[in-house]
Amino acid sequence: MTALICVLAVAGVVATMPGTAYAEPKPPRTLEDVHKEVEGLYRQAEAATDAYNAADEAQRRQEKSITEIAKSAAEAQERMNRLKNQAGSLARAQYRDGSLPPQVRLLLSGSPDSFFDGAALTHKGQAATRGLITQVAAAQKALDGYAKAAGERWKTLDGERRKKEGAKKEIEAKLAAAKELESRLEEKERERLRLLEEERARQAQQKWLSSDAVKGAGLKGSGAATADGKRAVGFATAQIGKNYVWGAEGPDTYDCSGLTRGAWAAAGRAIPRTSQDQWRLLPKVDLKDMRPGDLIIYFGDASHVGMYVGDGAIVHAPRPGRQVTIAGAGSMPVLGVVRPG
Repeated sequence: MTALICVLAVAGVVATMPGTAYAEPKPPRTLEDVHKEVEGLYRQAEAATDAYNAADEAQRRQEKSITEIAKSAAEAQERMNRLKNQAGSLARAQYRDGSLPPQVRLLLSGSPDSFFDGAALTHKGQAATRGLITQVAAAQKALDGYAKAAGERWKTLDGERRKKEGAKKEIEAKLAAAKELESRLEEKERERLRLLEEERARQAQQKWLSSDAVKGAGLKGSGAATADGKRAVGFATAQIGKNYVWGAEGPDTYDCSGLTRGAWAAAGRAIPRTSQDQWRLLPKVDLKDMRPGDLIIYFGDASHVGMYVGDGAIVHAPRPGRQVTIAGAGSMPVLGVVRPG
């Protein structure tokens, strides 16, 4: 009994000691919490995918540039070789001629006229020599310039490769974290999570449709679409059901900007590779003026894009684990609208 009293007393002292804290048990995670975390991870992965795509595009440009530099350098080297051969022939001719001083050649010539004829030819030869030297120097300068340019391009290329690898690691880490989080859920919970996502999308769409931003926008029908816009929409909708894969541009899998780029390429128009560049470089259009074929850019960092198909809907490649599908144009936070062509 005495021992029990001592234990209780010590426990009471410890409990009242200043600075002593006990962790409150964490409340159980709700599906809403899981939904927010999973969506956050996928959004971060998509932003990293844009960085990956941008680095990949830059890498391709640098590789093409290096190839062009190598081709120009080869042509310059060939020209240099020809000039060196000409210089060698000229030097051998001068050696055979003996390069006698003009006074000696005047004494040895049969007449002044023949001397002056020879002198004129000599001046021409000297001018040709100077011209050849100038050409050799120019060719050498060009070769040096190509070598320097190639070195700079290789440095840039290495930098883009590093960016690409860094983005790839970030994407893989985010996707692995999201998948691991979802894998903890039981089958019934995963289905409830899917339904929760759909409900959130419906609510966002209804709110968007009733907002001042799109009132009077004429969202019904697709009569305003251009011929190119119709072709782009036709291509994009034909991809419905294909899996989202980050960095993919088709024909079997797509990421969000790979789909929109491929659709407009099918319509005969080249547009930037990433959603961020699509937002930055393509002409912007007011929401009320959008028409099928226009691209709707999402989130504050422009990390997602879908193609407007009319009737307040988009076709897009949502995220890993999902397929190309039709969704409400307002089911995600809209940044703005751009119009290819």
